Amino acid sequence: LSAPGGVSLVVPQPNINATVAQNILLSVEYSCRGIATIEWKHVSSWGTTKIVEWKSGNYVNISTVYKDRVTTFENGSIQLLNVGMRDAGYYFITVTEEYGTNTYGTIIVNVYEIIYEDLHFVAVLFAFLAAVSAILICFMWLCNKSLHLFQKTTTHKLTASTTEEIELETIEC
Repeated sequence: LSAPGGVSLVVPQPNINATVAQNILLSVEYSCRGIATIEWKHVSSWGTTKIVEWKSGNYVNISTVYKDRVTTFENGSIQLLNVGMRDAGYYFITVTEEYGTNTYGTIIVNVYEIIYEDLHFVAVLFAFLAAVSAILICFMWLCNKSLHLFQKTTTHKLTASTTEEIELETIEC
């Protein structure tokens, strides 16, 4: 984006997806003829918060809410440390040239929680199903062995009784 006074601002990544406790870089690149003032604001459902404001090469004024979590860079970028769910929302950057010309940029940040409870549930369910299937396999193996043993003893008994009947029949004749 370029304003008539010669201020330009580039936002290479306007959408950022992050997980809780991650560090994120809100990357921008500005250029102007003179000294610029850079201001970052965060807008979400909880309201609007001014994060930081500084002049290139001069003072840096970080709000108390972000004091230990923000690092500023000369190109206008900021790094936000240890993001939480409240950090999701819109980040607006305003670059103001000393002659009063402004340019604006926006970055949307989505923050997701890693749901360990869901992963734990899936792992427990998988272990339970594996145990049940192992028990069923063992039960089927035992049933198969028992069936073979039963068939062997039944076949042996049948063979003995038919032999006796044949012997008896031959004696009667």
